[in-house]
Parts: sequence; C-alpha cells; structure tokens
Amino acid sequence: MRSAVALTSICVLFASCAASAQSLVPLDSRPATRVLPALIAGLGGGSPQVPPTELLGTATRAADPLALGAWLEMQPVSGPLVVALDALAYGGLVQSRTSPLTAAQALTRLELIRAWHARTGQPVYAFITLPREPDATDRARNLEVVRAMIAWAREGVFAELHVTWDDALPGSPSPAEGAALAKDIPANVRVYPGADEVLSMLAARALSPQARTVRVEYSDPKAAQAVMRYEGIPLTQSAVNHAHGSGFTVVDTGGADLTLYVYNGGDPRRAAVRISTLLRSQRVAVADVAQVNTGNPRLWADLSTLRQTANLQALAAWGTPGNNLGSALAHAKLALDGGSAVRQDALLAREYANDVIYSAQVRALLRKSLPESALAGQDAQTQLFTLAREFFPLRVGNAYTLKDAFLPWGRSFEWEFDLTPESSVP
Repeated sequence: MRSAVALTSICVLFASCAASAQSLVPLDSRPATRVLPALIAGLGGGSPQVPPTELLGTATRAADPLALGAWLEMQPVSGPLVVALDALAYGGLVQSRTSPLTAAQALTRLELIRAWHARTGQPVYAFITLPREPDATDRARNLEVVRAMIAWAREGVFAELHVTWDDALPGSPSPAEGAALAKDIPANVRVYPGADEVLSMLAARALSPQARTVRVEYSDPKAAQAVMRYEGIPLTQSAVNHAHGSGFTVVDTGGADLTLYVYNGGDPRRAAVRISTLLRSQRVAVADVAQVNTGNPRLWADLSTLRQTANLQALAAWGTPGNNLGSALAHAKLALDGGSAVRQDALLAREYANDVIYSAQVRALLRKSLPESALAGQDAQTQLFTLAREFFPLRVGNAYTLKDAFLPWGRSFEWEFDLTPESSVP
C-alpha cells in the first residue's frame, strides 16, 4: 500500500490524477515499469490510469489477470491502452520465465485485450517479451504465445505490437528467435531487444504521433560498434531500434529535432563540456550507458556544476543500455511536444535522484551498511532514508527535498521515493 500512497503524492506534484488520455497496464510493480512510464505519459497533461500496486506482480507474486481485467473495465475510455501483455498472460516479467501455464491458458487470459479493443474501438499499443536464459523454463510456450500476438496484430487488434527480448547474455537463443520472427511480421510489429523501457516507448508512440528526427552522438564512437552484453547487438543498432520504437527517424547529418548524446565511456568531464556546447543550439537528451544500472558521478556532477541538467529534454542512467536509451527517448519525444515546465523539471529531478544519486551513491552506502538479506525490514527503510537525505536538497530548475524513501521489493536494486519542490521555476 505504501507505494500506492507514493504514486498519489507524485500525481499531486505533477497535477491532478483525473481521467486522462490513456490507461497503462505495466509489466509489474517496480517503479521503473510502473511509476516512470506514467510520469512520462503525463508530461502533456493529466495523468494516465495505472493499476494499484497490489494488483501488479512482484518478484515472488504474480499479478491476478482477473483483477487486472476488472480494473481495466472500470477505467474511463478516453484514449488508447498501452499494455505489457506478460502481466496479463503470466502475471509479470519474472513469471513469464517460469509460469507453468500452457499457451492456451495464457492466450485465454489475453482475450480480455481483444474484447476491450472490440468494445471501445480505441487503439491498443502492446508489447510481449522473449524470456531470458537460463531462467526460461518453457521457451516453446512463450514463442507460441508471441506468434499468436503477431497474428492478432495482423488482424488489427493492436495498433502496434513490440516483441522484445530480455537480458540476452552470450549464448541466449533470444536474438535468433527474434530474427526468425522478424522475417514474417506485419508493418505494425517491431522486434528488438528491450523490456522495462518499452511501456514508456509505447506511451510516446500513442501520445506523440508527430514525426520527429533524432541525431545520435557517442562519447566513444568506436566502442559503440561493439556488441553489448545484454542485447546481443551493437550499441549503435540498439539506439536506432529504440529511436524508431519511440517514434523518431534517425538522421546522420544536418539538423534534427533532438540530439541524443550517449555517454558510453571516455573522459566524463570532456563529455559534460560537449553536452553543454550542444545545448547552446540544440535540444539534447542524455543516455549514460557506460556502466549497467548506474550513472557516472563525474559526468553528472560536472553537468550540475555547469547548471545544464535542467536544460535537458531527458536523462537516463538507471538500467541496461537499452533501458536507458528507451526511457530517455520516450521522455524526450513527449518533452518536445511542450507542456508543463513544472512537470518537465520534476521528472528530470526524479530521473537524477534515481539514476545518479541512488544508483551511483546511495545504493553502495546501503549495501555497506546492511546485508541484502536484511533489506525487507523496517530498519532497512529507516537506514535508506537516513543515507539518502544527505544528498538533498537537489537543484534542477526547482529545488527538491526528499520526503520519503523505501525499498518496494525489499532489495537494493530499486527504491521508491517522494520529492517535494521547494520553490517555483524562475
């Protein structure tokens, strides 16, 4: 229940949680898959309808598809549905790897999406994953369900379907499975590596149909050609995949609506100066992918010293390279459309607090102070807040204080938190 209260507080910060342009069914209850996509989708006004945390899956408990279906039926129908199909078919991303369900049973659960589309006439933007190895216990079942979803897309059930694969370590069959599927897909289906970031990307597709262009610049262009550990493709190809998936056309020369600066190694101070230079004449988003699941402290400290963080269209450093590329591009796609400067600043502050302050600093301090096995208790929540509040207030455009912080899955990988603005944008 605590995270439900947290999202309510965030909605107050971003404005009313009244009926909005769309409903989101997230992959699971993690902040990266539930809170972040909702805030990105809400940049243009209102707030999307999102299921309460208790209806979504966790690492140990699957979502109840009947409860999710009942929730969906109760939402106002004023726009598209953006849905993670694994949440309904299996109960979440974790459960998609190990669920004992047959393909027929999983498809029965998904029928409510076809029924929703038929009843409302509204478009459905959906994604489904190919599970990671070695966790997957029935790849043939997952593939059968994916193929059925591609058939639904061909029939017009989905306005757009993304088939993505999760954490493809060396030897994973997912890249080959994806390549085989991509040989015979309709125009409204995309196949590429991704997972946690895809709901945000589909929200951008649904809410920002305007054509936009992006130019991608790398801090280390040569290293960007190398195959990435978690996706099985070069970083350059992943950037193109996520740009297209978020609604951008990639251009190599000339002007563009957005420059995506990808920090993938090298001198962080030089990178910060380059980003500052770009911002003099261009709209810029930054994806920090040099390390997995953490931002580079020097890069972001220098950007803060240069007072440039508030001028970005988006920033991301919280996950895998694909996670960061996708969430930065999705945020930027909607930020380019304009909207509330207050919401934009608050989202940049939240991204900085999570991707830099927590991932690069607070998480390490927490792990030093408590073993991972002790992080589900109240003492860990207290210790987390004590450690984290030393890094606040945080200044982006507004200044923000830390109101609350806790560990929603009882582990150090992600935290949930509330920020309170101290002042208004000048």
